Amino acid sequence: MARDVSSPFMPGQPVREELFEGRQEQVDRLLRLAGEADRGSLRVAFLVGERGIGKTSLAHYVLTAAERRHDVLSAHALLGGVRTLDEMVRRVFDRTLKDSIDRPWHEKLLKLFGSRVRQVGLFGVTLEFAPTHDELAQVVNDFAPAIRQISKATGKAVCLALDDINGLSGSQEFADWLKSLIDELSIAREPVRLFLLLVGLEERRRSLLELQPSLDRVFEVVDVLPWSAVETQDFYRKAFATVGVSVNQDALEMMSYYAGGLPVLAHEIGDATFRHDQDGVVTYEDAFWGVSTAAEVVGRKHVEPKVLSAIKSERYRSILSKIATSLEFEFKAEDVRGRLSEAEKKVWHNFLIRMRELGVIRTVGRGRYQFSNQLHYLFLVMALRGEGQGRWPRRL
Repeated sequence: MARDVSSPFMPGQPVREELFEGRQEQVDRLLRLAGEADRGSLRVAFLVGERGIGKTSLAHYVLTAAERRHDVLSAHALLGGVRTLDEMVRRVFDRTLKDSIDRPWHEKLLKLFGSRVRQVGLFGVTLEFAPTHDELAQVVNDFAPAIRQISKATGKAVCLALDDINGLSGSQEFADWLKSLIDELSIAREPVRLFLLLVGLEERRRSLLELQPSLDRVFEVVDVLPWSAVETQDFYRKAFATVGVSVNQDALEMMSYYAGGLPVLAHEIGDATFRHDQDGVVTYEDAFWGVSTAAEVVGRKHVEPKVLSAIKSERYRSILSKIATSLEFEFKAEDVRGRLSEAEKKVWHNFLIRMRELGVIRTVGRGRYQFSNQLHYLFLVMALRGEGQGRWPRRL
């Protein structure tokens, strides 16, 4: 079938609002906090979940919904790689400026930011928040008053997402700044209408609490859990339907199983499957091809650099091959140990420690482990076929 439509899947990008699936409980909690901020209360939440679980898509969806429901001013600052307060604050106000371009309050923000805004761009003009070094240092110190001024100038509550704070969470400076900001806003005589949403891994939240234990009392923690099998299948039905493609039930089950409830993997599998299908009906064979292709893509992005290149030991590779090629996603340590050579048994304990450190496997019970996700597992089966007895997964 000739393709005259683009793939409905977006690997590596936040999901489009019309394809957003599930998370109703989390959405309702976050929108409640946005509404309380609109009514004059300071609210702070921490959105946590594992990599690829869809935290950024959820944050984006909530901010968009909060604008519609509560008429707030929202900004979604992506902070990947940011390690300093100066750069964090610059990105926050730059995103606030850019997100307001088509909003009624844009001119008010331009007037408020004044000379700190400059025009940039080679293919059309855009705006950038570009204070001097000294001005930026002052904005960092006066962040609370700046938020108050933005709220007053626009007449809106401010909903601000600090997304991917992994590079900042281990910083004592950031932890202290965040604590001071919340304290300053909490004791202000005049309420500040702010909903602050931090987004990151659970271990990053714990890192912040180790640096500033008192932050624990101010965070409302919202966990993003994996999709259920039903939610994953609904996502695939909805996405394929947008481009006029139907999906057989066994194909849905195959894609859902290997996505493992992780939206990032669901998009990789869906995109590969869409590109393979030729007749507008996704069969089990189409899904099978899509899963194996996605496993290669995800594996080379996330597994191979950490594992196949990092581990040089032939004994480690042999052990990994024996686990991966057993076709068991979850395994018991004692079962695997019984299949090892004497040389492999000597490094077995260190192997388990190293695999956990690399995020390849995780503990799920006493002496029980599983691969971090199904696509990583499948990639290892494929990559190690020449070193063990690798086979394709069985039909579900």
